[in-house]
Amino acid sequence: MLQLLNEEIRPSADLRNHYPEISRECRENRTAVIITVNGRGDTVSLGYQQYREMKSRLELLELLGEAEQDVRSGNIAPMEDTINELRRKLISGDLA
Repeated sequence: MLQLLNEEIRPSADLRNHYPEISRECRENRTAVIITVNGRGDTVSLGYQQYREMKSRLELLELLGEAEQDVRSGNIAPMEDTINELRRKLISGDLA
């Protein structure tokens, strides 16, 4: 299930002066902390697990977009042909 990120806006001085608190907020509460410089958004801090999950979702969306484009342009093959080609490559060791 898609979980929306909570967001918190903090000045860059907080990153320097309150890093442990910001880090804990990112990790434990799944909060994206937006760091501002001169009142404007500059950087976003996320917990590492959140970052990995977000990156995985984006990569999957890109793959799905490419697949959808292939279908629209008619660049498709029967599933049986694709599976047989994969088997052939696995057997021959030619996975490049």
